[in-house]
Amino acid sequence: MTAQLLGSGKSPVEEPLKEPEDSLGRRTPQGTVNGFIKAIGDQNYIRASQYFVLSKRSYRRTAERIKIAETFQQLLDKGGNLSPSSIISNKETGRTDDDLAAGVDLVGTITTGKTAIRLYVENQSDDSQPPLWLFSAETVESIVSADVSGEKTFLDRVLPTVLKERKLGNVPIGHWAVVVIMTVLSYLLSRLLLFVAVYVIQKVWKKAASEKGTAVIEAFSLPVLMYTTVILFVALTQRMGISIIVRQRFSIIIITIGIVAFLILLWRLTDFVSMYTRSRMNRRGRISAVSAILFLSRTTKVAIVFIGIIAILGIIGVDVTAGLAALGIGGIALALGAQKTIENFVGSVSLIADQPLRVGDYCRVDDIKGTVESIGMRSTMLRTSARTIVTIPNGQLSASKIENFAHRDRFIFNPIFNFRMDTAPDQMRYLLVELKSLLYAHPAVLNSSPVVRFTGITTDALKVEITAYIEAVNFEKSQEVQEDLLLRMMDIIESSGTSLAYPSQTLYMARDTTVSIEKAAKVSETVKKWKENNELHIPEFDPKRIEELKGTIKYPDEGSFKRDE
Repeated sequence: MTAQLLGSGKSPVEEPLKEPEDSLGRRTPQGTVNGFIKAIGDQNYIRASQYFVLSKRSYRRTAERIKIAETFQQLLDKGGNLSPSSIISNKETGRTDDDLAAGVDLVGTITTGKTAIRLYVENQSDDSQPPLWLFSAETVESIVSADVSGEKTFLDRVLPTVLKERKLGNVPIGHWAVVVIMTVLSYLLSRLLLFVAVYVIQKVWKKAASEKGTAVIEAFSLPVLMYTTVILFVALTQRMGISIIVRQRFSIIIITIGIVAFLILLWRLTDFVSMYTRSRMNRRGRISAVSAILFLSRTTKVAIVFIGIIAILGIIGVDVTAGLAALGIGGIALALGAQKTIENFVGSVSLIADQPLRVGDYCRVDDIKGTVESIGMRSTMLRTSARTIVTIPNGQLSASKIENFAHRDRFIFNPIFNFRMDTAPDQMRYLLVELKSLLYAHPAVLNSSPVVRFTGITTDALKVEITAYIEAVNFEKSQEVQEDLLLRMMDIIESSGTSLAYPSQTLYMARDTTVSIEKAAKVSETVKKWKENNELHIPEFDPKRIEELKGTIKYPDEGSFKRDE
């Protein structure tokens, strides 16, 4: 057997030595406080004294140890306050985020008359030994020197002897009865205070009677009632001298009620914000945003419940670290699996926030043109001119180039005319002036200076480019104005004696009509007069002439049908 072990070449793995458990649970500050409360609750004062640092020899006698434990209990009952168990550190190192020295934690205070004692627990072991947390020697000395012979507590004075002698859970039954009475009394006083506060707010705040004001008051009412009840209960029970054993047991319930009150407040505020935001979106006609608001509201509520469960489990002593780690791994897996869904949701939120398009808008997304039919949480639907429906995921849509035609404040008018090569220079001057005069005179053309330029001579035509903007309420109206402008321009071209050039690829035979000599001569005479009178508005128009031209054209033209509006 020995040979086999030597031949294997492997040494047995040594398991790390586990620290021996402390039968009194003094490895952490929380364990020390809980153990001490349990010991005095069982009236086992010898056991309770084992949670003290007894530095003096006299303190080590049994009678003295019992006396110290009893004095400590009396001081706590009269005006002491231990931190709730869930707040006290449950780590062997104690709290490291406070201003105290390492290995020292503050776990409560005692305030009775002239006595003010800060209760410390201290780790008595060095780094080589398992931790041992005890109430510090300083705390024990303060307890020993405290005067407990003063006046009795309120309960000691008013409770009948039978209610003090008969006990339940080693606590006088009268204390339990007073706790019930104080709970009811705290609740009634809280309701009275809340009623007065709401009455004052309604008198002072002018908008309190409005729907929004009423919703805000209702959102805060229940949480404030719960908080006030807890605060009054703690204050009353501590000053009446109720046993520290009862108060310490109720501390978890009190903190839980506080957490629940805060969660209820968050829940109600979420409802209020959701309702108010949806109302505003409905008034503005942003129906597509309502679904996103509902989704965000539900997600927030799920997060509130999740955080609340974790907080309450932590308060009652359940270790949620492993569960959070498992949820974190599961959340990563879920996020990877639902990557596209999350991408589309984020895209929909971006679309709602930025509003590059709305329902009813005519737009172009990449190479797709259509009218927006709906904007959902996952995708957006466009109806094309062919009456088909195109569904685009919101994640893709938010990353695409979106051209929205619905929000144009003006429509560009940009025709390019190619005139015949035999157009005379004076005819070209005439065209430039008259075409620009038309744009200045037309009431539907934007007042900013239109552009009419002779931009080039090609191999088969003389090129004139026009740029102006049409003021219209929608695309259909802009097309009507554009049609009118083009017809009037055709009249000007015809009156100039020239014509538009045909494509150079077309071969014209003798049937091609020549330039009208009479009209060309007439145009030359007109241009000559403009020059003589300094009225040739090239390259710029005289501002006085612009003002004279504005609005001189009747639109629609004479004889046009006009719909009654």
